[in-house]
Amino acid sequence: MDAGEIVGYIGVNGAGKSTTIKMLTGVLMPTSGEVRVLGRDPHKQRVDNARDIGVVFGQRTQLWWDLALIESLNLIAKIYDVPPDRYKNILDQFTETLDLGALLNVPVRNMSLGQKMRSELAAALIHEPKVVYLDEPTIGLDLIVKERIRDFIKAECGAKGMTVMLTTHDLGDIEELCQRVIIIDDGQVIYDGPIQTIKKRFGKFREISFDTMKEAKSLQLPDGAQVLSAEERKVHIRFDRTVSSASKVASAVMNQIEVTDFSLSEPDLADIVKQIYNGALEREAR
Repeated sequence: MDAGEIVGYIGVNGAGKSTTIKMLTGVLMPTSGEVRVLGRDPHKQRVDNARDIGVVFGQRTQLWWDLALIESLNLIAKIYDVPPDRYKNILDQFTETLDLGALLNVPVRNMSLGQKMRSELAAALIHEPKVVYLDEPTIGLDLIVKERIRDFIKAECGAKGMTVMLTTHDLGDIEELCQRVIIIDDGQVIYDGPIQTIKKRFGKFREISFDTMKEAKSLQLPDGAQVLSAEERKVHIRFDRTVSSASKVASAVMNQIEVTDFSLSEPDLADIVKQIYNGALEREAR
């Protein structure tokens, strides 16, 4: 993983995602092979490793339950020896970007899930770590809070060159934040590469929706294309991109009926990951 890179690390339950993070943070020692973070053995050099990493577990907290958030952040800054002036600047920045102003004097136990997660991010990044592990950081959150957290992560990586490893079951997080994805199964890496590559390899079908001036009763479509649904003034078509193209399908429809608007849907990452787990990689290799 390179500096400033956000990598999605995904797999089904039990694939080994959280175990990997525990090894990278030094909590667990691998039973075979070796792990290196910034050139260090995380388990043997746990203190040095801890100074350069940040961790957020979506279902666990590193904040003190009965303390106000500001007291937890002050304590964490002391633990990591963050200089007072630098800490004040970072705290001011996080208070604004994560909207923490009204939460600083609130005990963690009184916060909503979304408020806790924003606070957890601040606590994990207050010492400006070089590597950050985010384990299900948006689990159970509403869309508005998810967007705020995603925007914050992207901004921090861009500004500070922070490397992020993101594990999540919400593939929207992966598509919004990551250019590269690692897929594991039973502790083994089965794919490591750009998201766009697996979309091209396994995202064979695309869909186009047309808004029309009148009902489309029967349409002549290019090879590889078929009508999925034709409601009143709305036509939904799926096509095989290896056989036809979006422009050919759109042209064919527009030559037969007046179109007021249309939209093209890209392959869904969730379906592609499902294909890979169902053996698409093995079938392609034959």
